[in-house]
Amino acid sequence: MRKIKTYPSRLLLAKVGLDGHDRGIKIVARALRDAGVEVVYLGLHNTPEEIVLSAIQEDVEAIGLSILSAAHLHLFEEVMDLLKKHKAQDIAVFGGGIMPAEDIERLASLGVRALFTPGTPVEEIVRFVKGGFRAHAKR
Repeated sequence: MRKIKTYPSRLLLAKVGLDGHDRGIKIVARALRDAGVEVVYLGLHNTPEEIVLSAIQEDVEAIGLSILSAAHLHLFEEVMDLLKKHKAQDIAVFGGGIMPAEDIERLASLGVRALFTPGTPVEEIVRFVKGGFRAHAKR
């Protein structure tokens, strides 16, 4: 009997903006791949437009953004606006990086499903993805 997957099978991970620190996102990408999730990794220095158009072209279920450069509010908001502009709001957005609690609240109000701060166990991110991107408690 064929086993039916109950979790998303394809997502896009990207570094947005000028942030060049990619060790964390590579660890997350590897953990998700090891857990059976297909990951499209765009690499460093992507614009919000490149990320959204790639997500649409690659037909992913979610976008995971990583940013450590303090431009998270602007860049996440731009990604959310572009998804709306391209009528692709069904693509879930989550991310990780260094963000103050009040910014996490603001991003959640924009529809960002979860934000993972440094020190989050990778298993928690895998559970979030395999759980279907359900809203996540703020860290």
